[in-house]
Amino acid sequence: MVFAIIVLVLLIFSVFGNFVQAISHALLGRGFNENFGTVTTEAGPRFDEVIVKDNNAHNKIAIIPLEGIISSETVDQAGNDMVEVIRAQLDRAKDDPRVKAVILKVDSPGGEVMASDQINRSVAKFQNESHKPVICSMGSLDASGGYYISVASRWIVANKLTLTGSIGVIMEGINYRGLMDKIGVYPMVYKSGKYKDMLSGMRETNEVPAGEHAMVQGLIDETFQQFKDVVQAGRDAAHKANGTDGKALAPDWEEYADGRVLSGQQALDLGFVDQLGDFDDAVDKTKEITGIKNANLIEYRERYDISDLLSMFGQSSKAPDIKLDLGVKGPELQAGQRYFLWLPPSD
Repeated sequence: MVFAIIVLVLLIFSVFGNFVQAISHALLGRGFNENFGTVTTEAGPRFDEVIVKDNNAHNKIAIIPLEGIISSETVDQAGNDMVEVIRAQLDRAKDDPRVKAVILKVDSPGGEVMASDQINRSVAKFQNESHKPVICSMGSLDASGGYYISVASRWIVANKLTLTGSIGVIMEGINYRGLMDKIGVYPMVYKSGKYKDMLSGMRETNEVPAGEHAMVQGLIDETFQQFKDVVQAGRDAAHKANGTDGKALAPDWEEYADGRVLSGQQALDLGFVDQLGDFDDAVDKTKEITGIKNANLIEYRERYDISDLLSMFGQSSKAPDIKLDLGVKGPELQAGQRYFLWLPPSD
């Protein structure tokens, strides 16, 4: 009985100590060691390696999913964004000598220009530094910014029913001046230059300075050229590495870089992808490229603890927004933000 009581007391003290340390990490950004010093923790996502398919093999193939709108907004409880999460997974795969390749599973309509470009660069950097290939396995949709990222891969596999392509840039804005006039609201704007309120929706159409449209279109055209340069460079590098096994871009591929979506078969015919197939075909091709007979398929899944939960309360006293998901909400485009994004027609 005495022994049981002692063990219980020690357990309570241990739990209490861990709880206090978690609160310290989350709210104060530090923890206390035995000398009352500080213990810092490394920022960024933390992962547990999970075996998706155990083939009783020494080698591994890491699967990294890229799903939904590509964005720089926070995507997890620890405050990391999509770029940071994918970059951290690539770093984990690079540092593990048993990981021989990465399969990038993409199912995305695209998203922000900057986030797409950062992930594309991360994939290219991973391959250059680790000398491990990235094979892209397209899902039902891999368009615009999704394709922008995919072209950094060594090999691209698409299903016949995949929708891909949509090479282009979009920027939206709304002019609501007519509504303001109707309800009797008049804007008061003070600016340092005639273009300082560029893209503002509060102006009459005749108040838009001459040349503004051409300036905005110039930004779009410059970003569009960057998209085409990335496609050209990525597919040329892949074709050089793959030789006759892969597909080269068709001579007239730029004629199809006008925002249109393509089927998997059309993308193959134009050299935008290398192979038709599904995820299993991507796995088989990965083994062929790396020269391994077998491998375990793994994923990196984020690990959370109580400090992540508490840090959500420590970051801000602002009450969280309550949203009702009706299952039909489309992507919210910010005015003035450039996107590599395919927008399906709405009813």
